[in-house]
Amino acid sequence: MSLLLLKSATIVDAASKHHLKKRDILIENGVIRKIGASIKNEKAKTVTLENLHVSQGWFDSSVSFGEPGLEERETISNGLRTAAHSGFTAVAVNPNTNPVNDSKAGVQFLMAKGEGNPVNLYPVGALTVRSEGVDLAELYDMHSEGAIAFGDYKHPVENANLLKIALQYAQNFGGLVQSMPMEPSVARKGVVNEHVNSTLLGLKGIPSLAEELQITRDLYLLEYTGGKLHIPTVSTRAGVKLVREAKKKGLDVTCSVSVSNLVLTDDRLEDFDTNYKLLPPLRTESDRKALLKGLKDGTIDGVTSDHNPIDIENKKTEFDHAMFGSIGLESCFGALNSEIGTEASVAALVALKDRFGIDSNLIEEGSTAELTLFNPDHDYVFSEENILSASKNSAFLGVRMKGKAYGIYSNKKLVLNS
Repeated sequence: MSLLLLKSATIVDAASKHHLKKRDILIENGVIRKIGASIKNEKAKTVTLENLHVSQGWFDSSVSFGEPGLEERETISNGLRTAAHSGFTAVAVNPNTNPVNDSKAGVQFLMAKGEGNPVNLYPVGALTVRSEGVDLAELYDMHSEGAIAFGDYKHPVENANLLKIALQYAQNFGGLVQSMPMEPSVARKGVVNEHVNSTLLGLKGIPSLAEELQITRDLYLLEYTGGKLHIPTVSTRAGVKLVREAKKKGLDVTCSVSVSNLVLTDDRLEDFDTNYKLLPPLRTESDRKALLKGLKDGTIDGVTSDHNPIDIENKKTEFDHAMFGSIGLESCFGALNSEIGTEASVAALVALKDRFGIDSNLIEEGSTAELTLFNPDHDYVFSEENILSASKNSAFLGVRMKGKAYGIYSNKKLVLNS
């Protein structure tokens, strides 16, 4: 029998009657047996941590690991360890591996690698074969093996008819289709947001128009076909407005925002630091404020770290030639909590579970214990020593943060930062 006692934990779970109350939590064999003001159990392993807060386990809807094929960027084993220490009990893993995860075998590989881990790994299957945007991948076969959504990570679907067919076909089994919000013929070879800073720095810009056009097209297709569409990492004021209007019309659409776009702007680019070369690019303060408003009013459904490890050879190079992407698991909560506060941060980090078909376990007696443990008041500057990933390409290096995860309890396992 496994007994764990969490002492004096402030519960942050808006759906629980214990919300914002300080309680002891007794867990037996992975189930919350008792929640009370003071619980004594000499047989239980007792956890006492400074300013301990506990919430439902956080879920990240967009995480990239290198394995298979790109293990120098990140292995699945270390990626899941990083997720656990960063407070995430579940991650959706993108298909941008080598080979691309576009088949039943690819999903089986990921599921097997994640088995028995405290963090639940959920594969996202590629929407098209090799993510090349030509032929639809084996969506139903991947779904049958455990893929929870389909999308070509950072590759826009250029062929409108292909996306139309995908939306229609996925309805047969309730599949969730993702479409990168960027019109490639408008974005072209842009590397940063098209605005004043791109001009001053002499860098090719990606206009907001590229996002606006693609979202407009995709929403028209959704209205025509029905089905379920998720738009990952919206980054512009116009994009938020379009999704808001689509939801008012009753379309089955959701969207996420990357914590980088929610907190940082393209003013960071002045030193040509490739850690700030992201896709979608960092936008303006006006866009950032619109994203914050969209998250607050429910237009944006949740936040992702958009964790994307890139090896040093592909980051420590000229800005034009560097790859897009930043790691984000380790910095996600601290950056988000500093910007929008604890209750809103927790809500944003669990909100997409339902959309991706993942169970939410309330913090109530009798519920499965799937918990994130954290201190929302821990004040620090994010530095390399906070990075657990194999790659070190973080857009948040040197940023002051408030809030840090202690770890998780999930799948009957406790993981705590040392």
